[in-house]
Amino acid sequence: MSATPTNPKLSARNALQFVVLLGVVSLFADVTYEGARSINGPFLAVLGASAVVVGVVGGLGELLGYGLRLVSGPLSERTRQFWFLTFAGYTIQMISVPALAYANTWGVAVALILSERIAKAIRTPARDVMLSHAAKQMGYGWGFGLHEAMDQIGALLGPLLVAVVLVRRGNDYHQAFAVLVVPALVTLAVLALARWRYPRPEEFERTEPHIETGRGFSRAFWIYMAGAALVAAGFADFSLVAYHFQKAGTVPAAWMPVFYSIAMGVSGAGSLLFGRIFDRRGISVLVPATILSALAAPLVFLGHFWAALAGAAFWGLGVGAHESIIPAAVATMVPASRRATAYGVFTGSYGVFWFLGSAAIGILYDHSINAVIAFSVAAELAAIPLFLVVRRKQTEGQTV
Repeated sequence: MSATPTNPKLSARNALQFVVLLGVVSLFADVTYEGARSINGPFLAVLGASAVVVGVVGGLGELLGYGLRLVSGPLSERTRQFWFLTFAGYTIQMISVPALAYANTWGVAVALILSERIAKAIRTPARDVMLSHAAKQMGYGWGFGLHEAMDQIGALLGPLLVAVVLVRRGNDYHQAFAVLVVPALVTLAVLALARWRYPRPEEFERTEPHIETGRGFSRAFWIYMAGAALVAAGFADFSLVAYHFQKAGTVPAAWMPVFYSIAMGVSGAGSLLFGRIFDRRGISVLVPATILSALAAPLVFLGHFWAALAGAAFWGLGVGAHESIIPAAVATMVPASRRATAYGVFTGSYGVFWFLGSAAIGILYDHSINAVIAFSVAAELAAIPLFLVVRRKQTEGQTV
């Protein structure tokens, strides 16, 4: 257990306040960039980009957004400039998105879209390290679950805000991007408040966990990462899911953003629920979460309207559970001094396998829907034995 901080600003109550402040930052940041991401594809098309360009930009953006964390994680650990990297990443993001309002060629738009993804890669490991210090006082699962839930509220509201602007402004994409300057400014203002209020969040965690401190990570860490990579590979990207809805005619076009918003809402609720359970039951909570998320593929690809809606909800539940438990679980497996690298390696690999899995699912889709479902379900269920192995090792005290 951590020693009780002597500074009254570093109590458990203040740890909660810090998590909530960064949760508000993530909420408004998600309103900004998820709102933009919901229309990036059609915006590029309006500017004259081909379908190939749109597809490549989407995939490359995700690859950069996750893969570059393999660099930014170790960098933040080496420099210990967690606030600087967090500010740098959020600032670039919050400038890139509203700047799309001034993009008049698809080349400029692509540059801004990719810069936003790169910026997310820069700031995420550093931010998660700071969150982990505060989350230790309230339970890693609850702390990261609360943060992820607030994040997903923004992901739900952003596309809806953009949809309202497009309806009122006659599909004026430039105007929709311009409106996003408001949540972007709020994001940076709240981040500055958090920095001013809690300049040294590492002081929330006064002692290191009782673990070995070698240069590498434990076998449990790598086994857990392998399991998470399998889950990520089995997640069909929502853009492909929406593509299927349109091609199969199972969901009207006007309902597709609603389905995505519902998925994000369920994702947020799942983050809170599974985060709480994680603090009590440990990593074994991922077993039922993974089983439920494995149901998404058959429901969205074979079902009609209501079954597809249930599938979208299960998809969101799986995303929320895993993305909130990943930082919580990693925090229990590595010492605080190594978390930045651990987050960079883990989430970077997770994103790369999501990208590779999405590409494989896209290729399979052109040949057989049943093959898509088989691949998705098999990849996710194959992760369950690995999670159970990690649970056993943790029970035996073999953490890192």
